[in-house]
This record gives sequence, structure tokens and C-alpha cells, in this order.
Amino acid sequence: MTNPLLQADDLHAYYGSSHVVQGVSFETEHECLAILGRNGMGKTTLLRALLALSPPRRKGKIFFKGRDISVLAPYQIAQMGVGYVPQGRRLFPSLTVEEHLRVFYQPQKNDGYWTPEKVFELFPELQQRRKQSGSRLSGGEQQMLAISRALVTNPLLLVMDEPTEGLAPVAVNRVIETCIKLKETGIALLLVEQNLKTSERLSDRVCVMVAGSFIHQGPSREFFADTKIQRELLGV
Repeated sequence: MTNPLLQADDLHAYYGSSHVVQGVSFETEHECLAILGRNGMGKTTLLRALLALSPPRRKGKIFFKGRDISVLAPYQIAQMGVGYVPQGRRLFPSLTVEEHLRVFYQPQKNDGYWTPEKVFELFPELQQRRKQSGSRLSGGEQQMLAISRALVTNPLLLVMDEPTEGLAPVAVNRVIETCIKLKETGIALLLVEQNLKTSERLSDRVCVMVAGSFIHQGPSREFFADTKIQRELLGV
């Protein structure tokens, strides 16, 4: 890639003395890159290391739009245009739906396309519940709010950690449809997802992580057409 949006170069991450992410290097541009792997392989730790979130200790280089962000704090990375949808959603129980969006809204970035009102057009269910606490929503609605909270920061790259985890099939389909729409608007996606069907529908390329390292990188079409390699690398 000549001008990658996000690039990691020999990235390592540690929990204490435990070496979790071991020399990961990759590049991604305006696409959906899916990071696949069994549980416990270091996928979430990798995302947290990319975003400078504690507790992982890390070393290596990370570039976003050509700038070294490995020296930046999480809020500075977010200000550059990186949104984050964490595993488990992590909503604030004391905030209403509308307050979640108002607190995180950054209109000055990327022409401020994603406003709270625009998000309500994308998720009419949230508009109907705008005065309710985020903790009182259904699982699918909470995931919509977690995505919406990231969208109103007007990101160039949306990092999503297990966005369909624990959701009913109808809610999973809604998340997939939303991600397809976001790709159409030009938002790049970095996706960690256990659901292979979700990854297959959304991703342009895949990286497979085993024991903290990437052992396969390539086009998703080729990967999902090869059941043998899926069995070898993922046990499916």
C-alpha cells in the first residue's frame, strides 16, 4: 500500500511480564480489515495497544495518516479520527441516549457529517428512546448506541471489537447492514469478530492471529473460499 491509513510496525504488547502481542506488522487503507482468531490469541490486546489504552505496555511503531501515533495519548488518537466501539459496549449508565451522543459529538472533524440527528436517522429506535438511560436498552439497541457514540466523533477509521457478540440474529444483521452503510460513506473499519459469517460479509482483507502473531494476511475472498485453511488456522 502506498499510503496506508493505519500502519503497525513490529508492535509488541505486554500485560506485566506476559508477552501477548508479538511483533505484529500490518497496513490498512480505506477498507474493512478483519482480525480473526480463536479466543485468547491477543486480538483485543492488539486493539488496545493500537489505541494506547491501558493496561497493555507496548513497543513498536504505529502510524495513522502517516503520523507516528505511538507517542500519543488515547484522546489525541481519537481527535485524529479514530473511533472505537469496545467489546461489551461499555455505556455510561448515568447518561441517556441523547447525552451519550452530545458528550462525544465532535462537529469540527470531517465536516461534522455525523451529528446526533444524523445518527437518529440511521437508528430510529434510538431517537424513540433518546431520554432513556443507555443501560435500559436492549442488547441490540445498546450496540447501536455504542456505534453511534463512536460515529459522532466523525472518525475516518472505526475500530470495532466483537460488535455482534451476544446479539440475536436480527440484531446481528442490523449491525452488518450498518457497517455496510458506513463503508459506503468512506469510513474504514478495523474489525475483530468471532462470527465468521459477519467477517465474510464485511471484510475486504483478513489477518489471522495465533498466539499473539499474525500467521496469515490476505484477501478475504480467498480466505473464505478455502475451508482447509479456515480449519487449520481457526479450527472451524
